[in-house]
Amino acid sequence: MEVENMAGDYSLSDAQELHVLAVDDSHVDRKVIERLLKISCCKVTAVESGRMALQYLGLDGEKSSLGIDELKVNLIMTDYSMPGMTGYELLKKIKGSSALSKIPVVIMSSEKILARIDRCLEEGAKEFLQKPVKLSDVKRLKDFILRGENDNKETEQMKEGSCSRKRKIQDCSLSLTQTHDIPSSPKCSSAPLLQQSLLKHPKIA
Repeated sequence: MEVENMAGDYSLSDAQELHVLAVDDSHVDRKVIERLLKISCCKVTAVESGRMALQYLGLDGEKSSLGIDELKVNLIMTDYSMPGMTGYELLKKIKGSSALSKIPVVIMSSEKILARIDRCLEEGAKEFLQKPVKLSDVKRLKDFILRGENDNKETEQMKEGSCSRKRKIQDCSLSLTQTHDIPSSPKCSSAPLLQQSLLKHPKIA
């Protein structure tokens, strides 16, 4: 089983690097896409079939031997025409997984067949690239993924800030409610003083 894996830290927060799973049965095409990804400063795991991709992702019914941090994949690029399992079938498997459905999948093909392109896009493919894939394609995809990651982080920060503000408002409201519920102190009451004044000056009554 041929798996060309360049291990490393796949966290975008540190080095802003993507971990890309590249799937292609052609050794030459696989090397080309791997080189383009390396030039674009991406971490690459390259496999030669859809079945091997499923095995790597843990979707073949067997547990992956890799830890959760090692398995983090930000993008999957797969050839369409492969023996055993096509890129379209791999796409359906990934999108059918609740754990992996949000990973962007890009389909690559040397044939520009509109019906094939439409079918992949309808199934959830992020993009359909015509081979040969160019460096500009890879850089554009990387920028798109990084933008999406940053947007997600900003959204989470906004949600956290909103929750924090709501908690502060609730705390203030509770504090005000408790203040209004405090009974008046006898020392502060004016009733005894009024009674004493009436006793001293009965004419006032």
